[in-house]
Amino acid sequence: MSELMIEDLMEEVIERGGSDLHVSAGLPPYIRISGHLTPTEHPPLSAEQCQRLIFSMLNNTQRKNLEQNWELDCSYGIRGLARFRVNVYKDRGTYAACLRALSSKIPTMETLGLSDVVREMSEKPRGLVLVTGPTGSGKSTTLASMINNINLTRAEHILTVEDPIEFVYEPIKSLIHQRQVGEDTKSFANALRAALREDPDVILVGEMRDLETIALAISAAETGHLVFGTLHTSSASQTVDRMVDVFPPEQQQQIRVQLSNSLVAVFSQTLVSKRNVKPGEFGRVMAQETMIVTPAIANLMREGKTSQIYSAIQTGGKLGMQTLEKVLSDLYKAGTISFESAISKTSKPDELQRLIGDARIPGKQTGAYVTRT
Repeated sequence: MSELMIEDLMEEVIERGGSDLHVSAGLPPYIRISGHLTPTEHPPLSAEQCQRLIFSMLNNTQRKNLEQNWELDCSYGIRGLARFRVNVYKDRGTYAACLRALSSKIPTMETLGLSDVVREMSEKPRGLVLVTGPTGSGKSTTLASMINNINLTRAEHILTVEDPIEFVYEPIKSLIHQRQVGEDTKSFANALRAALREDPDVILVGEMRDLETIALAISAAETGHLVFGTLHTSSASQTVDRMVDVFPPEQQQQIRVQLSNSLVAVFSQTLVSKRNVKPGEFGRVMAQETMIVTPAIANLMREGKTSQIYSAIQTGGKLGMQTLEKVLSDLYKAGTISFESAISKTSKPDELQRLIGDARIPGKQTGAYVTRT
């Protein structure tokens, strides 16, 4: 019997339409398919097998970093198949890894079912556009389609700072430079500081993790650049709060003002399991809350009244704005997702219930769904 190779497992992920591969000692490799973890038919891996599979993807520098820090982010690709974002970590003293499959082909906005508003925001000459959501909600894919739209239509200098690089762009109309944290730059903040001297028109910040990165991204947007970024937040109002709260209290009012002037849109998205998935069909659908910064919303941001942003999104439908609950209710009414899937993705179940107009409500005692009498 031939020795199991990491490339074999990667090929299996792609063939089965999976999004993630988990490799850990004492268990068979697992694949996440349409949001659900499924064990493969391979026997459980030993600690030695795990280390061999993982180390086969790493160069000497990466191995040294892993041995020093016990964690590592990198990417690994197989020509003609796909690239994978790799995170290696220690689990009870042995090495384990999670590999996220990245499509070698950058999806178009039409393929992803993105709204016209997303396209319009990618065509802005300047400002800050944020795509937010939990891990695995397709933020990088949405941003890649926006960057690709610019590359297909405009002659711009696009600069990306990523950890690690996920989608590789081929210059079409635009000049594109991609920098990977840990290989091409020491940090997001370092790369952003340098970026302003590199004549960019468009800057993509893979993740806005800290005060310095957020401050530099806002400054870049203020000084005439189109800046894209991501945050792990679940709504537009929470995104504004998170960015402001990173700063010390004495700076927060100034940041609110800067943000109200530079932020142009927030797209908060999540992936929801479909009902009645057909063979070969992708098993999840994206639900995306859309906030466009109007003068009214900019004023709410300046005054710290972020709790009122949700109402402003509700009334901004004509401009293309929509709340997550509105999208979930529309998907439910269309029969695309189940009531249970919809309710599991909202932080406002009462609002979702009102929009759906359904008789079922979450049971308070058991968490089961009961009928209102």
